[in-house]
Amino acid sequence: MKKIDGRTVWISDIHLGFKGCQAEALSDFLHSLSCERLYLVGDIIDVWNMKRGLYWPQSHNNIARTILGLAKRGVEVIYIPGNHDEIFRQYNGLTFGNIKIKNRVIHHTADGKKLMVMHGDEFDSVIKCNPLLAHVGCHAYDYLLEVNHWLNLLRKKLGKPYWSISSYLKYKVKNAVNFISQYENILANAARAENVDGVVCGHIHHAQIDMIDDIQYLNTGDWVESCTALVEDFDGKITLVRWLDEINNQPKVDVRKISEAA
Repeated sequence: MKKIDGRTVWISDIHLGFKGCQAEALSDFLHSLSCERLYLVGDIIDVWNMKRGLYWPQSHNNIARTILGLAKRGVEVIYIPGNHDEIFRQYNGLTFGNIKIKNRVIHHTADGKKLMVMHGDEFDSVIKCNPLLAHVGCHAYDYLLEVNHWLNLLRKKLGKPYWSISSYLKYKVKNAVNFISQYENILANAARAENVDGVVCGHIHHAQIDMIDDIQYLNTGDWVESCTALVEDFDGKITLVRWLDEINNQPKVDVRKISEAA
């Protein structure tokens, strides 16, 4: 298994309690981790979805136990709630099971930069101005993910890699592309107003590292479609890890050769 060794790791939009959560891939990732600090940047538990019916398989329980285990072993774990788990925002500043809950954090990188870490829904005009519309959109997204699940079962049988319908649409539908661009610019402006060097966020399930004028914009992506994380090394450099690509690029073990050698 590939190892992730870094100073800081950011993940978001896990959506535990939702059938679309790619818990097995996330479990592999978490067990590969060696880091000093882990940020959970919102929508870790999908309370919205759980209100429609309880879904909590053992694989989701294992994720929660693994994160608690990392915190117990000395990793600083900071949980920044999002809109799907906003119920936890009322516990801002408290610590549960060695996990600190913060609504917003300023992270200092190894090379001295200041990054504002937040989920990002605060600047999503759809969520902020029309919660009902946001829930309708959530249902449509759930439907796409259900279709995507069955499609990828077929692709797996055919020996083809994972492919996301909704990610494809994000790149192809003009309104979606415009929304992503506007969202990125709004968060960059918010970071500039706070006099920091960059912003780390999640929320829109679109992993990205970019410079927007003088502000570094970093989006963690998600663990429903892209299975991505941000990793800071010990020099302060931040890279985007696409875990499914990392797994697919691992050299395959030839069982026949092992048998012959034995």
